[in-house]
Amino acid sequence: MTIKAAPSLLIALLVTLCPSASAADAPRRLNVLFIFSDDLRPELACYGVAGLKTPNIDALASAGVRFDRAFVQYPLCNPSRSSMLTGRYPGSTGVFDNTVYFRDAHPDWVTLPQHFKNNGYITVRVGKVFHGGIDDVPSWTDNAETRRLNAKNRPNPKDRQRNSDRIVVLEGNGESNGDYKSADQAIEYLEKYKDKPFFITCGFNRPHSPPTAPKRFFDMYDTASVPLPIDFAPRPAAPPGFPPKCITPNGDLFINRDASEQEAKEMKRAYWASLTWVDWNVGRVMAALDRLDLRDKTVVVFWGDHGYHLGEKGKWSKHQSLFDTGTRVPFIIAAPGAAGNGKPSPRVVQMIDLYPTLAELCGLPKPQDLPSRSLAPLLSDPNAAWDHPAYSYGGTVKSPSIAVRTEKWRYAEFDNGQAGSMLIDEQNDPHELKNLAREPSAAETVKQMRDLLNGLPGLK
Repeated sequence: MTIKAAPSLLIALLVTLCPSASAADAPRRLNVLFIFSDDLRPELACYGVAGLKTPNIDALASAGVRFDRAFVQYPLCNPSRSSMLTGRYPGSTGVFDNTVYFRDAHPDWVTLPQHFKNNGYITVRVGKVFHGGIDDVPSWTDNAETRRLNAKNRPNPKDRQRNSDRIVVLEGNGESNGDYKSADQAIEYLEKYKDKPFFITCGFNRPHSPPTAPKRFFDMYDTASVPLPIDFAPRPAAPPGFPPKCITPNGDLFINRDASEQEAKEMKRAYWASLTWVDWNVGRVMAALDRLDLRDKTVVVFWGDHGYHLGEKGKWSKHQSLFDTGTRVPFIIAAPGAAGNGKPSPRVVQMIDLYPTLAELCGLPKPQDLPSRSLAPLLSDPNAAWDHPAYSYGGTVKSPSIAVRTEKWRYAEFDNGQAGSMLIDEQNDPHELKNLAREPSAAETVKQMRDLLNGLPGLK
């Protein structure tokens, strides 16, 4: 890739050759614009989903490297984001739900944005980045939010259930909604800090339930044409031959009631409308980046914080799903000058690897004591050799379930292996319909995958 020479190395060379020169004379480091979307699985046109309209994210994928096998470390907002932003697995963070704050146990950890802050960057939070009510003040130079949520004042699950099957239609372009305002705010910060090295995040809440969008985005889709998965079921249930623990009750949509095919199509249409509205807001932010002539100076990242079931196996949520459906996410990195731009990468990557990747791309010191690794080689050659699995957790701190994913296989053990296991041939069974864990012919593969689990850093 053409950005191999880290700016910090250029500074050192300049000072050596010209002793009177200062760091101020050296080339400016690359900026970072990091865009999040909540509850967004790879349900995008650029990931091959027919009928969807996501032109702005698709354009970003065409400008950068689209990772086709990217996996989060936990299928839930706060644990996933805590792992990605600290570069560590849930077994180390201790974050397994939406109320635990990682600094309660690890006050001295340096987060990804904090690492940039410590190295002279303006770091800005817009929208949902860590988790609603659990922001991390030390990470930001601007727009930090005081922590409001903990285990004692967590939201009432019954309130979430009452609102889970609503569909919200907004007026106009959605100007009254927080996601519209987040895009506006991100644009304001791009304008404010365009002349300084910045790390700006923009976290959109949608398509998290209740699916929300202006009417014209709903009008883009015909309910009758919305497809349902081949393993659609009215209620969540483990497929035959799978451990019951592999599918838990719904945590978001269709809670505590059956879903007819018509209702399911209407809800999936609403999910599509919601994510198309997210795409439209992404386009607004990217247009500002271009208007300010910052595209060639900025690494742009787009990411969904975990996977999501849209009726697969009767499930309408992400909670505790260690299938690909629950842990696989859209992930795009557009780095200026990267040789791999415009190409997809089929390699298995995990989200804790973003921390060292951005540090390397921007010439920052390598973060220490992390189990993660930089993805920079895959930005240079998306098909480069990459023999590293991805790990995902579920369950609780005391009784975790853990999955490991290679390019061919997914293997998971539930409740420390006490609640069964599953082995899926993802190449030949992309809908994850058959559990091979007890097949005699798969015994050697099970052993190999179990060995990978036992080698997981931070495993308790």
